[in-house]
Amino acid sequence: MSIVNANSVISIHYTLRNEEGETLDSSEGQQPLNYLHGAGNIIPGLENALAGLNTGDSFSVTVQPEQGYGELNPDMIQKVPRSAFEGFEGELVAGMPLTASGANGETMNVTIIEVDDEHVTVNGNHPLAGMVLCFSGTVEAVREATSEELEHGHAH
Repeated sequence: MSIVNANSVISIHYTLRNEEGETLDSSEGQQPLNYLHGAGNIIPGLENALAGLNTGDSFSVTVQPEQGYGELNPDMIQKVPRSAFEGFEGELVAGMPLTASGANGETMNVTIIEVDDEHVTVNGNHPLAGMVLCFSGTVEAVREATSEELEHGHAH
């Protein structure tokens, strides 16, 4: 099997750039990314673009936010009283990722975007939310998923 389709394990080498051409992520010099096609393991815009390709094919795709990590949601940016961080070990600085508890007790990943004497402003959006993403790369391998991979919903 060499065609990318549902229930296949796909291996790709890729480079991710923003609209300005700045490299945001790459598998260069590393193992290829392996994922179960059709299981929602990667963003929809990239997964859709890879469907039907063959082993050895190159790809180049521009993914709009709604097919990537979503639009930037202003409701996910909040000013939190600095007192909420009492007991935090270390210095709170812009750019720092944190794990926080939401209003209903759920765990969420946030990034500090501003710190002042009274407040810490955090952003709960995915770091790539609202961005147009430009992927390029090569399909390195395609194989049929095992029954265990299908049951678990991801490549092993």
